[in-house]
This record gives sequence, structure tokens and C-alpha cells, in this order.
Amino acid sequence: MTHSQLDTSAGPGQTASDLVEEERLPEVPAGDSSVQRQAETAALELVSRQLGMQLVPERLRLANGSYVDVDGVSHDPPVLVEVWAHQGPPKAAQRHKVLADALKLTYAAELLQGGYRRVLCFTDDDAAKPFRGRSWYAAALRHQRIEIEVVALSNDWRRRILDAQARQYR
Repeated sequence: MTHSQLDTSAGPGQTASDLVEEERLPEVPAGDSSVQRQAETAALELVSRQLGMQLVPERLRLANGSYVDVDGVSHDPPVLVEVWAHQGPPKAAQRHKVLADALKLTYAAELLQGGYRRVLCFTDDDAAKPFRGRSWYAAALRHQRIEIEVVALSNDWRRRILDAQARQYR
């Protein structure tokens, strides 16, 4: 819509340019997850330091012809990491996303056959809590030798993630 197509009948205290500004909102789509992806990059750096190794995103081509994209990989020592940048307890669908990441780690580690360590990295203790407890899926993660690591993001990152989550939960 061009400025000339706008209804320029401004309300009390509004100008036509105020109406143009209102047309541009929202600037970020409600479902946009770019903040979480950026936070995952920051978290990957933190977990790299925490584990004492360089982890980089990598597309792994597996012996059966399939491939998986893994958030963080080290081949020496062999480690696979998936990161979830979320604040607060997960909802059911979010829990399923984390469990899908865990399945990816197990699948890749077994096909790579190099004794790869498997790590799920969280950015919040409350987000990690259900995967450490007594639930069947927490027990399954332990059974599959999937470790849970939590990294502490800055307050700025936490606020940005919470703002993004609020926008996403319409």
C-alpha cells in the first residue's frame, strides 16, 4: 500500500505519517524464530567452552546415504550437540521437538560408529528439568547416553528469547 492509498483521516493527535508507521507493524512476524537461532549460536559457543572443545554446525553424511544437520560437532574428541534456546518449562509440542533432536543424536552417533558423545544443550534450567526427571523420556535419554548440559545466557539474550516466545504464543 502506498502512502497515497492510505486513509489519511487521522484521528485526534495523529498525522498521516503516523498512519504510515502503523501500517508497518508488526515488523517481526509472530512465528519468527530468528532470535532463537541466534541464541543457539551463542549457546553453542558457551557449551563449547563448558565442554572444552570447538563445536561447529555440520551436515553429516551418513554411511547409509542419509544426512543430518547437527548444531554442534567435534570429531576429535567425538561429540554431537543439539541446542534448544528456550526459557521456561516446555509445552508438549516443544518437548517432542527436543525428543526429535535426541533421536537425531542417537541415529547419527550410531551410524558414525566413532563413540560419539551425545549432548542436548539447554539455555534454561526450567527448560531442561523435564528431561532430567523421572519421566519415561528422561529415562530413555539416560538409557541412550544422552547428556543434558545447561549454559547460562546473558540477561539480554534471556530477555530477547522471552520477548520472542511471547510473540510466538499468540
